[in-house]
Order: sequence, then C-alpha cells, then structure tokens
Amino acid sequence: MTIELNHTIVAAHDKKASAAFLAELLGLRVGAPYGPFIPVETDNGVTLDYMETDAAEIASQHYAFLVSEDEFTAIFGRIQAAGVAYFADPGHRRAGEINTNDGGRGTYFSDPNGHNMEILTRPYGSGS
Repeated sequence: MTIELNHTIVAAHDKKASAAFLAELLGLRVGAPYGPFIPVETDNGVTLDYMETDAAEIASQHYAFLVSEDEFTAIFGRIQAAGVAYFADPGHRRAGEINTNDGGRGTYFSDPNGHNMEILTRPYGSGS
C-alpha cells in the first residue's frame, strides 16, 4: 500500500469564507459540506477540510502548494488582484517579493485566519 496524505483539518473562524478564499486564489472549487467540514480538494486528491472554531485565537499552520510555472503566474495574479499581501519568506519579512529558491518561484501569504499559505514551483532541495 502506498502511503498518501488524504486530508487535513484547517481551523477557521468562518469555514465557508476561508474555504472560498483559498479556492478562489488557487483556482480550485469548494466542495459540498461533509459533516462539520467544508472541503477544498487539490488536484492530487488531498482535501483541506475547513472546520469552524470559536477559539479567540487560531494557531497558525503552514500549507504549501506545489504548482506549475503557469499556475504560479495565474495564482500570483489573483493574489495581486485581490490585494493580498505576499512575501518572499515564511517569516513575512520580505514584503511584496517572491523568492527564486531552487530555480523556481515561490511566495507566502496569510489566509483570513492567519494560516501561512505558500505556492512554489520547485520542491525545496530540488534545484541548484
């Protein structure tokens, strides 16, 4: 049996708005509610299952999405058009920049709950 990540639960103050935010930027669709979850499925079948919490603060998690160069261009365009702040680094110190790690392109942005989202075109350690 091959081991694959199937889904992860993403805490949100508003699960519908949070799922819609990610789906819109990545060009994905929001799935039908399943129990307490609102899923966003990636092209490799992994779902991010948004679940509401009434906690005052949500611990920030990191989610990285490997995309093609063309997909990066499209997603990055949607990030800019939406006025979403983006950064070249995970600590959000290099504002308004992308990185060129491993010969690809990457950028980080926060979702409405403070989760640190990343799009990248090359896996870390794959290039020069």
